[in-house]
Amino acid sequence: MFGKAVAELSSLPGVGQKTALRLALFLLRQDEDKVERFVNAVSSMRHDIKYCKVCHNISDTDVCPICANPHRDATTVCVVENVQDVMAVENTQQFSGLYHVLGGVISPMDGVGPSDIEIDSLVERVAEGGVKEVILALSSTMEGDTTNFYIYRKLAKFGVKLSVIARGISVGDELEYTDEVTLGRSIVNRVPFDGGK
Repeated sequence: MFGKAVAELSSLPGVGQKTALRLALFLLRQDEDKVERFVNAVSSMRHDIKYCKVCHNISDTDVCPICANPHRDATTVCVVENVQDVMAVENTQQFSGLYHVLGGVISPMDGVGPSDIEIDSLVERVAEGGVKEVILALSSTMEGDTTNFYIYRKLAKFGVKLSVIARGISVGDELEYTDEVTLGRSIVNRVPFDGGK
């Protein structure tokens, strides 16, 4: 039973066998009530959290609090790779628009194509009207740039303004690890996206 718990903990990202063993021993030493609360919190999260039907952010309701907030600028949509990037941009307190979470980037080497991420729903969102600007806030990597270009090609016919975050973020850096000041300035100083020309 103990070995099974260690094996499950070691399956978490960034948790090796030794860390899993330490975590299992820590949990074993805790009061039963505390461990039960921990287990219930993880179980509730897995059963009750869903993806926003508008932007694909995590939420405990069908539409996340950001999309449901009438004070947000619904004409500006910031496209990000994952939920962590939404949190990173929100922490800057420099963006008041809405988001669109792709759930990944195009990466042929990893077998991820345009149909494997939420690009079609972004195109539908823009096609419905009301969106004036789409900010491409993907990491400055080959995969991020490929995804930016693909989205640019898909949205060009709608006449919306396309911009990318300013490159104060180093090429190859992941958005979620960028400090809030640099990320905030990159959002504020975004530049028009011309398809990489």
